[in-house]
Amino acid sequence: MTKKLVLIDGNSIIYRAFFALPLLNNDKGVYTNAVYGFTTMLLRLLEEEKPTHLLVAFDAGKTTFRHATYKEYKGGRQKTPPELSEQFPVLKELLDAFQIKHYQLEQYEADDIIGTLSRQGNEEGWEVTVISGDKDMLQLVSDHVSVHVTKKGISDIEKYTPSYMLEKMEVTPEQIIDLKSLMGDSSDNIPGVPGVGQKTATKLIKQYGTLEAVYQHLDDVSGKKLKENLTNHQSDALMSKELVTINRQSPIEIGIQDVAYNGFEQSEVSAVFKDLGFQSLLNRISDETIEADEEHVTAMKDIVYTIVDDITESMLTDDASMVIEMLHDNYHQAEIDGFGIVNEQGTYFIRTATALQSELFKSWIEDGTKKKTVFDAKKTTVALLRNGMHMNGITFDMLLGSYLLNPAENNHDIPAIGNRMGKTDVLFDEEVYGKGAKLKLPEESKLAEHVVRKTMTMHVLRDEMIKELKENEQYGLLKELEMPLAIILAEMEHVGVQVDISRLEEMGVDLKDRLQTLEKEIHELAEETFNLNSPKQLGPILFEKLQLPVIKKTKTGYSTAADVLEQLQSEHEIIPKLLLYRQLGKLQSTYIEGLLKVVKKDTNKIHTRYNQALTQTGRLSSVDPNLQNIPIRLEEGRKIRQAFVPSKDGWIMFAADYSQIELRVLAHIANDEKLVKAFQEDVDIHTQTAMDVFHVEKDEVTSNMRRQAKAVNFGIVYGISDYGLSQNLGITRKEAKQFIERYFESYPGVKQYMEEIVQEAKHKGYVTTLMNRRRYLPEITSRNFNLRSFAERTAMNTPIQGSAADIIKKAMIDLDGKLKEEKLQAKILLQVHDELILEAPKEEIDKLKEIVPEMMEQTVALNVPLKVDYEYGENWFDAK
Repeated sequence: MTKKLVLIDGNSIIYRAFFALPLLNNDKGVYTNAVYGFTTMLLRLLEEEKPTHLLVAFDAGKTTFRHATYKEYKGGRQKTPPELSEQFPVLKELLDAFQIKHYQLEQYEADDIIGTLSRQGNEEGWEVTVISGDKDMLQLVSDHVSVHVTKKGISDIEKYTPSYMLEKMEVTPEQIIDLKSLMGDSSDNIPGVPGVGQKTATKLIKQYGTLEAVYQHLDDVSGKKLKENLTNHQSDALMSKELVTINRQSPIEIGIQDVAYNGFEQSEVSAVFKDLGFQSLLNRISDETIEADEEHVTAMKDIVYTIVDDITESMLTDDASMVIEMLHDNYHQAEIDGFGIVNEQGTYFIRTATALQSELFKSWIEDGTKKKTVFDAKKTTVALLRNGMHMNGITFDMLLGSYLLNPAENNHDIPAIGNRMGKTDVLFDEEVYGKGAKLKLPEESKLAEHVVRKTMTMHVLRDEMIKELKENEQYGLLKELEMPLAIILAEMEHVGVQVDISRLEEMGVDLKDRLQTLEKEIHELAEETFNLNSPKQLGPILFEKLQLPVIKKTKTGYSTAADVLEQLQSEHEIIPKLLLYRQLGKLQSTYIEGLLKVVKKDTNKIHTRYNQALTQTGRLSSVDPNLQNIPIRLEEGRKIRQAFVPSKDGWIMFAADYSQIELRVLAHIANDEKLVKAFQEDVDIHTQTAMDVFHVEKDEVTSNMRRQAKAVNFGIVYGISDYGLSQNLGITRKEAKQFIERYFESYPGVKQYMEEIVQEAKHKGYVTTLMNRRRYLPEITSRNFNLRSFAERTAMNTPIQGSAADIIKKAMIDLDGKLKEEKLQAKILLQVHDELILEAPKEEIDKLKEIVPEMMEQTVALNVPLKVDYEYGENWFDAK
């Protein structure tokens, strides 16, 4: 068997892990982010590489033999952060637990240790893999030695072999030394030759072979300045070569036979993982995941279930868990593929036909006294409504519970939740059914086992999730807001919204005519015909023929992106026409043609799906199609709403939306005296802000001043910077900065809130909405300025935007309850962020004018009034 030697550059990898991950610490206050990152890389490496020999090399100290040659070697490097320094001994303790040897040698670097051992492995014909973030290591590459270089963080790795190096870098491994000698290396303070970058250095080395050969042919080098720099800095180049050359004959006291690796004792590594708080890594090293779950895992391994031919009453008890299996995402079209049920009586797989034809099953589904745990109450309800059953008695929704506990996670499927909670014995759907469009039903026994495993996982983890939600004070948010809303959304989706097909088609014809006219006008202005949708053809027209200023170039030519064209609007009349052409083209393809594709042919209705477990702020999103994103800036976009009509003759569309809800929430949360007073007195807040920012009286506020004040008001909500505001308003950063400063002078309570919420986020690691929705912000302590700044802005905005989202959700529940209580025929059809769209008989208009604003305005008590505007008409457009 071939020996496999893996050599890890310990310093390089732990540094990269530290700066790639936000600061983390365990319950003892020990920083662990770098060790955690290193460990995830190590586990993947052990699994993929399966080394027979393994060593982690470290630098021994700041001074090396290279400092005798050049005392400024590595000079100017920033001091290692203390949060990282204290993790080195922790990492070495972890390596000891893994029984992985680590080594360092005074006066030598990790590179030299790795270089010496890789030479020994190469000479013995072993397969050698070097892991590092340092491209200096590429000089070690040979037919037996590959170097894996981390690119982004520690997860993205590029493997270098001799052939790959020649293809990508155009040099051999031996020539890396010569290349670096010319280029230098600012990170190690290696001088090289000024003015010589990678491109020039590569050209010289390809032409002459080595650094010494370059100097032997100095007279042949073209370029006066290059030749001058090479001449004046010859000694620097030769010294740089000495510095970058890895010592492959280091006097190390170990050899490759001393670093044999025979695996690790699971119990020892588990103990260290638990001590460090690496709960999520425990299940990667064993079947015995988290101790609390051991009995569940064992129980699941030998799962016993029954495929049901005949449903009996004993199978349908109180307090059961049920999974409806549907292979395809769009549950408005997909068929049910089977039911899993788990309760104290047993574990069952019920065939679709058996369930849907059983009156006993229907009675149980609709019995609100029979408590049921489900995964995705909305999907479950829609699937059953399509089959003539109305689900009642849902007491826990695993999808929504997971979403509230882990809002940043993008996968809330049962296997993913199980993995996060230490259960590893349930497969992902793709592993059972295939991937993507290839999802297909396996033989019944395999389908049944998979479905009951998912159902059992849900049944087993439910109480633990409820406990955690209660500890987070989020159980009320689940039970009183998200779960009731799921049923309302299910009913909205199932009912759908009526579409006037002929009106949509008519709009499509009009848009095609407009596009053809625009295309002709653009061709006339360009004095030639070309493909408007081809940047390769458009670029030369704009920047060569019409001589417009070049804003940005790409690898393939001139950039004609929207932001570029917007900057050129005043330069030539062709630009506004191009922008309009693109906007109308998108309306035609995405909204006219896109909507026509998803209309249900037998009813002329569209059934969108609301994603209730996606955004970290709690806002709903809409897909297949997205009805929350129909463009309203263009008149043509707004008119698309004309095609959305009531489902019955004599009915109307009724639209109600919150006025400035986020600013009102800000006033409540910040409790700024002046802002609160303005809303209580129903003052126009943008006019008030203009008066404060521009120091003018009310009658002196111009429309432009109000527009700028509006941008400041909403910008503040989103933690906008002076740069962001300057871009929005087309003013200088200095002016924008003054606007923001004057705003905070006028509303000091808002400034205090912004400062305090950031500090709270740093202390807790998360922020909350008024209804206790959490958003975790691990980047709030990041050393990376951009990551930290984004987290700070998010900390300011989430309690505002998230609370606004929670308020409209509660308003939907209150309004739905009131409509049913009053026995009205009116129904909520759509939610578009701050707006609700209803349909109702005309005779119910007066009642809606009273009920809708009342329910929406009184849904929560703030220290400022909520305000709702409403309109109604023959279609959605008229109602707005």
